[in-house]
Amino acid sequence: MPVDAVIGIDVGTGSARAGLFSLDGTMLAQASRPIRAWRPRPDFVQQSSADIWASVCASVREACAAAGPVTVRGIGIDATCSLVVVDEAGGPVSISPDDAPEQDVIVWMDHRAGAEADAINAGEHDVLRYVGGRISLEMETPKLLWLREHRPDAWSRAAHFFDLPDWLTWRATGSDTRSLCSTVCKWTYLGHEARWDEAYFRSIGLGELVDEGFRRIGTDIRPMGEMIGILSAEAAAALGLSAGIPVGASAIDAHAGGIGTIGAALDGRPPGDDELLRRLALVGGTSSCHMTVSTSPRFVPGIWGPYFAAMVPGLWLNEGGQSATGSLIDHVITTHAAYPALAGEAATAGVSIYQTLNARLDHLAQAVAFPAMLTRDLHVMPDFHGNRSPRADSSLRGMISGLRLGADADDLALLYLATVQAIAYGTRHIIETLNGEGYAIDTILASGGGTKNPVFLREHADASGCTLVLPREPEAVLLGAAILGAVAGGAQASVRDAMAAMSRSGSVIEPGPDTVRRYHDAKYAVFQRMFEDQMAYRDLMTTQTA
Repeated sequence: MPVDAVIGIDVGTGSARAGLFSLDGTMLAQASRPIRAWRPRPDFVQQSSADIWASVCASVREACAAAGPVTVRGIGIDATCSLVVVDEAGGPVSISPDDAPEQDVIVWMDHRAGAEADAINAGEHDVLRYVGGRISLEMETPKLLWLREHRPDAWSRAAHFFDLPDWLTWRATGSDTRSLCSTVCKWTYLGHEARWDEAYFRSIGLGELVDEGFRRIGTDIRPMGEMIGILSAEAAAALGLSAGIPVGASAIDAHAGGIGTIGAALDGRPPGDDELLRRLALVGGTSSCHMTVSTSPRFVPGIWGPYFAAMVPGLWLNEGGQSATGSLIDHVITTHAAYPALAGEAATAGVSIYQTLNARLDHLAQAVAFPAMLTRDLHVMPDFHGNRSPRADSSLRGMISGLRLGADADDLALLYLATVQAIAYGTRHIIETLNGEGYAIDTILASGGGTKNPVFLREHADASGCTLVLPREPEAVLLGAAILGAVAGGAQASVRDAMAAMSRSGSVIEPGPDTVRRYHDAKYAVFQRMFEDQMAYRDLMTTQTA
């Protein structure tokens, strides 16, 4: 007998995934496929929507085959906030400087639009109050401006500019409806007033979009989970599903992770609005997002938002983040001289490089009071790809203090630990900034790739001083997407109801004792001082070379 199920589709930076869930949030099956990325120049990162769709289809087919007989009640979709450009027929419009025809996606982490973001911020537009005071070059209006100025042919050919999650729902249904989540968070749509700011677009040089009635960036904007259409016959055939399945308005991938975790019951009942002020959803992957909600708008310098109804309906979202977390850890590991030999050792043992490094840290930690002390004299500033928040400065760069004349496996293990700690201090900085504006965060609900690493979890709990709660369903982002499908298909009455019914808490990690806290307080002071030192270096270079 087929069981009722919903499908969650998640497109991250490196892969597309699909998961089938029962209506109580139990995963029935999942599958994933890699997606490609191209880097034609420094700070340029591009993808292909056709490649992404092929990976989505293969993932859905495999997951459905593994799940057994099911009746799919609805489909929810999330993805990275990347910019997709297509022509009138839905074909790709190249956004590449070398005109590669299939590369029609500017990935969220692409930093080509730095000058355009600076120009926008110089205007001090009122709408910027709702993105933490400064537009990020990772957002869409700087990228649109870059296209208009540097690829006018692509700008003219483009019939639609989509956020990737909205492109996926369009590809699935044919509806060019946009999600309140992506338009509010990445496009400057004023969700609380249900309008685009015409003056803003005209003043930054994108008045053409206003003159067109915003038809290329969205005129029908819906809250997450609302049914925006049904699965078309063409899409159904590609996905291996039946046509006519309801599809919900999409979400950004990190926000789907927030939906899949932040509403879980910790004391036997769903949290009320006041309790949500104490919670932060940390979604870790290539980058990390830190999200919290309140009943009233909170303007936090350097923290994105306040965004109305961009994650939890009816509530205002503030979103902090780190541009490079998983990607930074990978960079530090894979560029180290000891990596090839250690990777070979891990492969021989049938474990990951992270498990190998963690085991080495456990061995080294036998000589100290607690593992974090191994990095007493080794410090990292993690802004290798700039600082998303709360400093909101994409020009910041990474720093390492305490390197010795050595490059063996132990050196790599210590540098890896110091890097994880630096990322944790970035999380602490974001939490302190949010708490300074009326939040009372003492609990982190964590999901994503980093949460599979016990060192990442321990250092985040200890460095932040917060209780860290893992979801019972580890694939919380997929679950968040499935929640949207459940609402779209009428299996759950609302997103809030679905969060309560389908998400559950799991393991709890408490921060360490006072001795551990004092140690991290000292290292956190170094973390802050490294920023001050970098600013001092810049001042010296400016004054000495003027």
